[in-house]
Amino acid sequence: YTLVTVSKNLSVSGGLSTAVGYPLDTVKVRIQTEGHYNGIWHCIQETYRTERVLGFYKGVSASVFTVSLISSVSFGTYRNFLCNICKLRYGTADAKPSGLDVSLAGGAAGAVRVVLMTPSEVAKVRMQTQRNPHPSITSTQPHSKPKYRGSLHCLKVIAKEEGFGGLYKGCSALLCRDCSSSAIYFLTYSSLCDWLTPAGKNKPGFLVVLLSGGSAGVLAWGLATPMDVLKSRMQVDESGQHKYKGLIHCARESIRKEGLKVLFKGLGLNCIRAFPVNMVVFVTYEAVLRFTDHFTNKK
Repeated sequence: YTLVTVSKNLSVSGGLSTAVGYPLDTVKVRIQTEGHYNGIWHCIQETYRTERVLGFYKGVSASVFTVSLISSVSFGTYRNFLCNICKLRYGTADAKPSGLDVSLAGGAAGAVRVVLMTPSEVAKVRMQTQRNPHPSITSTQPHSKPKYRGSLHCLKVIAKEEGFGGLYKGCSALLCRDCSSSAIYFLTYSSLCDWLTPAGKNKPGFLVVLLSGGSAGVLAWGLATPMDVLKSRMQVDESGQHKYKGLIHCARESIRKEGLKVLFKGLGLNCIRAFPVNMVVFVTYEAVLRFTDHFTNKK
């Protein structure tokens, strides 16, 4: 009952936080995959000038739905793995886990995320980087129809033109990104909560959860940004282009042409978006856990 309730509430908070932060994600992806922007503000101006507000929300519906599902699966996987690890090592699921235990459970949650989310990530990146001028801008000029009419149509086209492998482009970069960042994410949150919670209290307070959750998100995304850049570049590589042969080739070519700084494109946006989003996620997580613990104890 506890894990089901946690999953349902986390899916709602994950979906809402994604919808709120989606415009920044679109700007981040465009900066990572296109070299003609001078900075964040220039990308925002150009996107609004040619595509208006809708340009920032391409592919948002499918992304919100997917993240809603994956948030619940990710936290559910983390809790299950952590409980099983504690049972194996200490004989009871209620034992206090070590940092290694938390990291292993976090890494497992990241691996599960990759299997489920790679196709939706490919569709999201393709939709976000597709140029589709707003009707008010092109009313006096003829313009071609966009290749992708929506996220589902995008997935159909990719499967038809590039096969099943096309739906999992960038999977290697995503696996490196999510396994490591998810391990750091949960470890940072757990460690900060332990450090900031006064002696004698077995649960972190509201402000501690906010600070720990936001900080965990910032640190995880800060470390994940290089792989995030490579993932986006590999996924935007459509059939017929074949710019990149794999993760190593993508990294080598990107660094050769643009220098090491290319691996940190979108770092600021990732961190800005990560703090409020993960504050909400962890506050929801803790609130639901405590409610269900209270409910279970009463029974």
